[in-house]
Parts: sequence; C-alpha cells; structure tokens
Amino acid sequence: MRKNILLIYLFTLLPLSVLAQIGEHRDEFAIGVSGGYALSRVSFVPDVQQKMKGGPIVGVTFRYTTEKYFSSICALVAEVNYASIGWKQDILSLIDEPVINPTTQLAEEYERQINYVQIPFLARLGWGRERKGLQFFFQVGPQMGFMLSEKTVANYPLDQRNLEMRSSVVVAQESMPVEKKFDYGITGGIGLEYSHPKIGHFLVEARYYYGLGNIYGNTKRDYFARSNFNNIVIKASYLFDIAKTKNNKIK
Repeated sequence: MRKNILLIYLFTLLPLSVLAQIGEHRDEFAIGVSGGYALSRVSFVPDVQQKMKGGPIVGVTFRYTTEKYFSSICALVAEVNYASIGWKQDILSLIDEPVINPTTQLAEEYERQINYVQIPFLARLGWGRERKGLQFFFQVGPQMGFMLSEKTVANYPLDQRNLEMRSSVVVAQESMPVEKKFDYGITGGIGLEYSHPKIGHFLVEARYYYGLGNIYGNTKRDYFARSNFNNIVIKASYLFDIAKTKNNKIK
C-alpha cells in the first residue's frame, strides 16, 4: 500500500523534475487557508444504492513555486485538511419509491459521517499571470487520509429495517464500523487564481478524489470486495507570500 503511494508520488513529480532542469528559476513560497464543500460516496461491491453525501472541508495550504517553462508555471503544493465525508443511502422499493419503516412510519434514511485528516501532495501547472491577474491551473497527486471519528445517522432502529420492501437487501454496511482507518488514493483538479502583489492570491478549484484503498476488508472471507471513496470537492483558498523571486520581469 505504502509502496503504491510512493510510486504515484514519484510519477506525479517526474514532469516537474524534468522541467526544473531547463526552465526559468523561481523560488517562491506561499501559505494560506482554504474552505469548501465535499460530495462523497463509497463504491461498494456488492452495490449499495446511494446519493452524494455533502460535508465541509477546511484546511491549510503550502505552495512552493519552482520554475517557469515557456508559459507553464510549475509548483509543488501540500495541504492538511479536515474533511467530513462518508455515504448516504438511497433506500428505495422495487418500484423506486421510498421505503416506509413500520416502526417509525417514516421513509427510511441512513447515512454515515466519517471525519478525516487528509494530506494531498500535488504537482501543479499554471498558465497566466504570476504577480497580478488571472491564472488557470491544473494539479494532481497522491492523497493520504487518517480517520478521526465516525457517526451513524438513521431514522429507524437498525434491527427493525423494512427489508421486505427494499429493492436491495445489502445492509451489512449499516452496522459495520470502519475497519481501515488509513485511506489513500489519487486526486486532481482545475481552478482559477487571481493574484495581487499587495493582497495575495485568491483561488477557486474543483477537484476529484478516487480512493485506492478500502474502508472494509476485501479478502474472500470479507463481505465487501470493494469499498473505496469517490469525492468531488469545491473549494476556495487564500494564500499570502512568504518568499518571492527577485525578478522585475515577472508579471
């Protein structure tokens, strides 16, 4: 598992290491804060019908800009984020109607909230203005996650589900705590940045994360063959410069 993360990280940074040998040198460091919203689900096999579950994501960002190669601005980005993710089930009957629980007389609802510290390491390429104006960017890299806590939210007793009406009887996940506290995968996204020399950098970004690990065991003895995360993140960030390259030609 850790070997896979290292290989992904080295593969991601390879283009920057090549550019660093022949590009215009940069030596700029910026830090800042970010906040946004994460939409998440877990890909279960056997399948569990779901809707996207929403939750906040907040954190700190560190960026080191290394080179400019022709029009491409190359940087390395690291983040430490707190994210509330998980899954929300879409409990339907065979005729695609909500399933009513006989005990509560309510349409059955279930979701699992799982809180993580997430640490992505990203290779970034940008095109546009560095000092003042707009810049479009793309970034991609590995991400690690460490589970802090989990919480189940259900409006029915788990031992009194209405299984007779459900279109799916896959319910093992409802009572199973997360078994694997460490998550890892690959993340990438695109965004826009507006920079001002006296104010700093303002960024908006859309990002996708695909988990390569599982939250449950996936051996032949386990119930689920797969249980990995898929997340969509929309976030805004503010960065301010700690160190800047001394070059008046940089725009």
